[in-house]
Amino acid sequence: MGSLDYLKPTKTTMKAQQYDARDNKLYLNEVPIPEPQPHEVLVKVACASLCHSDIMLFEPNDQGLILGKNPVTIGHEATGVVVSTGSGEVARKFKTGDNVGFICAVECCFECEQCRKVHNAYCAKGTTKMQGFTLDGYFQEYVCVDARATMILPPELDVKTAAPLFCAGVTAFHGVEDCGLQPGQWMAIIGCGGLGHLGVQYAKAMGYKVIGLDIADQALEEAKNCGADHVFNSMTDKDWQKKVLEITGGGVDAAVNFTASKKAYDDTPAIIKPGLGLLMIVGIPRQPLELNALDIALGRYRVKGSNNGTCYNMRPAIEFSAKHNIKPHLTLYKLEELPKMIDLMATQGRMGVVFD
Repeated sequence: MGSLDYLKPTKTTMKAQQYDARDNKLYLNEVPIPEPQPHEVLVKVACASLCHSDIMLFEPNDQGLILGKNPVTIGHEATGVVVSTGSGEVARKFKTGDNVGFICAVECCFECEQCRKVHNAYCAKGTTKMQGFTLDGYFQEYVCVDARATMILPPELDVKTAAPLFCAGVTAFHGVEDCGLQPGQWMAIIGCGGLGHLGVQYAKAMGYKVIGLDIADQALEEAKNCGADHVFNSMTDKDWQKKVLEITGGGVDAAVNFTASKKAYDDTPAIIKPGLGLLMIVGIPRQPLELNALDIALGRYRVKGSNNGTCYNMRPAIEFSAKHNIKPHLTLYKLEELPKMIDLMATQGRMGVVFD
């Protein structure tokens, strides 16, 4: 145990970045270090990364985002090292020093059909909570996570940089894979930033031809570096839709929208191959989407969503990432700099806090 002594807390409290709904602000608070319940493991956080969903706490939205505990530690993407385990059999499968990643759903059964095939949010128990929203999340030094939603990292993945894979990675992987394309078919990745740059990597690893679309040249450069065959700035290139149709011979076979832009959704059907193509919904705009019912009824294109993370579809995404060297491009900060990260969210790719 000698070399693992650094994992143990040296005091009973820790620093946490907490959102307070009373004034819609973030505070660096000192909070108690939790103790694991029988089904939990206590993890020393190695890296917690910032996701657009975290920012939705600060924004008006009508997409069903619910805040529970207040103030609440934000963050729902993280990796870390096991410090101790609860007394239950599922928790004791882990040992001190294990590098782990996890997803944020807790207090669900993980066994009902909804948990296994839909999403933990719709658990039959009706008691599901999400760490980072309804319970304390991961922008703190230690966290207790459900052992059933936790996995040991493949050795190819670095515990200090793999955090985005446990939300962004799982989301991007299944957003791409669930389109069901064959190698050689065309896929549009809409939004090439924090999620999309991973989507491009997954799509290329699966053998697809990829067109990256964004309104930021920096994100498009990232898409090219990740292997995109063509990229277009849909704001500055007025002929982007025509060019996509020409390149693909009539439209892409699937368009995966990773953005929170309603306009991006409105513009996408024009580049989808009529009668065969798919619009994959991943990004969540503030406003509800508007789809042309006649287009859907006549089969002009199909619409589908992708499950963005359960303990059942987490492992395939992580193992694929390790096998194909899929890595998030992550800029690292200190916990105290989280407000700065939030300010940069619109213009910078994935960002994370690394804990000592």
